[in-house]
Amino acid sequence: MAGNRILLKISGEMLCEKEGFGINPTHVQDFAQQIKEGLAQGNAELAMVCGGGNFLRGAQIAGDEIGRITGDNMGMLATIMNALALQSALERAGVETRVLSAIPVNDLAEPFIRRRALRHLEKKRVVLLAGGTGNPYFTTDTTAALRALQIRADVLAKGTKVDGIYSADPEEDPDAEFFEEVTFLDVLQKRLRIMDSTAVSLCMDNSLPINVFNMKEQGNIVKFLSGERLGTMVV
Repeated sequence: MAGNRILLKISGEMLCEKEGFGINPTHVQDFAQQIKEGLAQGNAELAMVCGGGNFLRGAQIAGDEIGRITGDNMGMLATIMNALALQSALERAGVETRVLSAIPVNDLAEPFIRRRALRHLEKKRVVLLAGGTGNPYFTTDTTAALRALQIRADVLAKGTKVDGIYSADPEEDPDAEFFEEVTFLDVLQKRLRIMDSTAVSLCMDNSLPINVFNMKEQGNIVKFLSGERLGTMVV
């Protein structure tokens, strides 16, 4: 892994049981403890974007009864709930943390202001970037790519439940080939689906590497934050 300023993107499902709903406090606290250990062992500056799929996905509930824009707005609110849960767990573990939201919720979080985010990172605070981009039609993957560029991250990391990027879903195809390194064009042309195409294109156009690694394996978050190379690099 190159560089010490990291934007870590995780899905909301990482905070609950497999195919579960809501937040599992044990999962969240374990995650926070691993972040604390990893930051203590390395010199990383960490910002995070968490999805909201453990509560709802705007695109999935959108239909005739609930429009896409309303659904996406609900999804962005779900990311704020997840950020607050992570903040509570991190601070309980002794890690100074700030939540910055693209949607104004002044009693709960600071507004996202780029210079404020940079200042928090310089002070070694974990910065949780919530509320998506503040606009519908953009996923949290695209939010992560955008925010990574805004804070001048050295790498955009995607924490998943598999070891990296494969030619097919390794849970469905045991013969799927693992890639240690791929290009942005490979990801787009082969439809490897590590992130949505908007996020991948944004990283490609701005030469921001993406690191996909297994966050579910115990100890991997510590290893990653302390500087060990894991998973697949997209360059």
